[in-house]
Amino acid sequence: MPVTDITANINATTDQGLSPELKAFYDTELLENARAELFYAQFAKRQPLPANHHGSVEWRKWNTFDRAEKLTEGVIPTGQKFGVTTVTGSVDQYGTYTAITDKLELRAYDDVILGATEEMGASAAETQEKLIRDALLLGTNVLYCDNVKPDGTPAPGITVVTPNGCDEMEARPELISLLTPAMINKAVTILKKNRVPRLNGRYYAVIHPSVAHDLRQCEGWIEAHKYAAPEELYNGEIGELHGVRFIEDAFAPVLGGEDYGNKEGGVTYASYFFGKDSFGIIDPEGGALEMIIHDKGEIGGPLNQFSTIGYKFETNGATILYPERLLRVMSCTSFSGTDEEN
Repeated sequence: MPVTDITANINATTDQGLSPELKAFYDTELLENARAELFYAQFAKRQPLPANHHGSVEWRKWNTFDRAEKLTEGVIPTGQKFGVTTVTGSVDQYGTYTAITDKLELRAYDDVILGATEEMGASAAETQEKLIRDALLLGTNVLYCDNVKPDGTPAPGITVVTPNGCDEMEARPELISLLTPAMINKAVTILKKNRVPRLNGRYYAVIHPSVAHDLRQCEGWIEAHKYAAPEELYNGEIGELHGVRFIEDAFAPVLGGEDYGNKEGGVTYASYFFGKDSFGIIDPEGGALEMIIHDKGEIGGPLNQFSTIGYKFETNGATILYPERLLRVMSCTSFSGTDEEN
C-alpha cells in the first residue's frame, strides 16, 4: 500500500534550499536578506474601514465654485450647483505561507520558525510596497524628461527635445533623458500650477537609487543630513532640491518592454512627485497584517510532521484621490542599459 504524503494537501514546498541547516557544522552567523521598507505608505491619506461593513470606502470632496461675475442691476444671476465628487476604493486579501518539517525544526542549529517568521514579514512589506507603487502607475499626469548631455546640459548643435513617450527617450553616452534640476523645477512648476498643497511646506518624490545616483551629482543638491532639522526626516529621505524632498526606494518602478522601453531598448524609471493627500490607503478593522503560525501539534497530521508559518492582510493597494496632485516623471539613467525591470 503506497504511503500518503500528508503535506500534499497544504500545497507548500518544504524544501527551500535549506539543506545547509542540517550540516554538522557551519558558520553560525546568518546573512540577512534584503528588506523592503514602507516608503509610499508614509505619505498616504489613511481611511479606516470598520468591521462588518462592505469591503469598500468612499472618499468625498466638495466641488469648487467658479469666480463671481459682475452683477447687473435687477437681474438675478444664474446660480452654481453645489455637490460632491466621490472616489471609491475596495480591499482585497493577500497572503502566503510555508511549511517547516519537524526534522528541520528539531535538528537545525538556528531557530527556523523565527527565521521563517522574519522572512514572511519581509515578504508582506514588499507585497504592500509594490501594490501601492503599481497603483500609482495608473496616474495620467506624466512628464517625460528632456534628452540632454549626461551632465544635464543641452548637447551642442542639438535642439533640446522633450519626448512624448518612453520610446523617444534617449539612453546613449552622448544623449540621455535625464532627471536634472531643470526637470525638477519643471515638475514643481506643474504642481504649483495645479495648486497642489504641500506637505509640511515641501513636495516629495520617490526615486530609484539609479536616479538618485545621477541626481546627487547635480549642483544645488542638499544632502538630508545637512538639513536645518535632520531629526524630521521621513523614512528613506536622502536630500532636497528645488523645494522637493527625495525618498530613495529600490522598489521605485524600473520599467521596460513595449510600453516603457527607451529608444535603445533599455529600461526607464518612474519617479512619483506628489503633494498632500494625493492618494489614499484603506485601514480595514480586523484586516491588518496578521502573522499566522500553526504548531505541528495543531496541523502536522497524525505524526506531527510539519508546522506552518504565513501571513494575510487586506488592502486596496492605493487609490489616487487627486490625479492633479500626483505627477509621474519618466527618465533614463546611466544604468538604463544594465538595470533590470522590477
